[in-house]
Amino acid sequence: MSERQDAIKVMVVDDHPMWRDAVARDLSESGFEVVATAGDGEQAVRRAKAAAPDVLVLDLNLPAKPGVQVCKELVGHNPALRVLVLSASGEHADVLEAVKSGATGYLLKSASTEELLDAVRRTAVGDPVFTPGLAGLVLGEYRRLASEPAPAPDADEPGAPRLTERETEVLRLVAKGLSYKQIAERLVISHRTVQNHVQNTLGKLQLHNRVELVRYAIERGLDDE
Repeated sequence: MSERQDAIKVMVVDDHPMWRDAVARDLSESGFEVVATAGDGEQAVRRAKAAAPDVLVLDLNLPAKPGVQVCKELVGHNPALRVLVLSASGEHADVLEAVKSGATGYLLKSASTEELLDAVRRTAVGDPVFTPGLAGLVLGEYRRLASEPAPAPDADEPGAPRLTERETEVLRLVAKGLSYKQIAERLVISHRTVQNHVQNTLGKLQLHNRVELVRYAIERGLDDE
């Protein structure tokens, strides 16, 4: 059963009023519920905590508090929040900083309205959405991060959480960079079942988001299997 699109609550954060209003209008006209907008970082954090959107459409270049800091604070406050960065910058450093701060996806402002609407829909269900060419960059960064020592649950420790065979299979495909939709097609299961496996795995491993999950998988070589 597909989720009703109008149940997706979205907040738009951008310091350009005309752009912000246009994006909010496009989302509203397409059936999304725009629960709040904000024009600077401080306002964004305050209003997002009050409005509790499902998806935050966020510009990085904000007065009062930069977008990456907004992202970090809000995802820390509510790990279930999905953040889609909508930026004029395609600089690799900006993309990677956004992902490391907790963003689910990154879209350039040159994207069409249709691409934006599709990106918000996919972000809402947990799919990573990136402007073409940026997904490979992000996966490469996951690999680099995984090569650095980091505290993570050790699967070999006594009493460590045990993943089911299917959870491990889903985790391996996540590490390879597949979207939830692609994983569902590969394993011939529903999109929602993939989401449930990922959520269960996050809970068992005490991880908070897809970035940490991919890092965990790559550290254990699951992406090479």
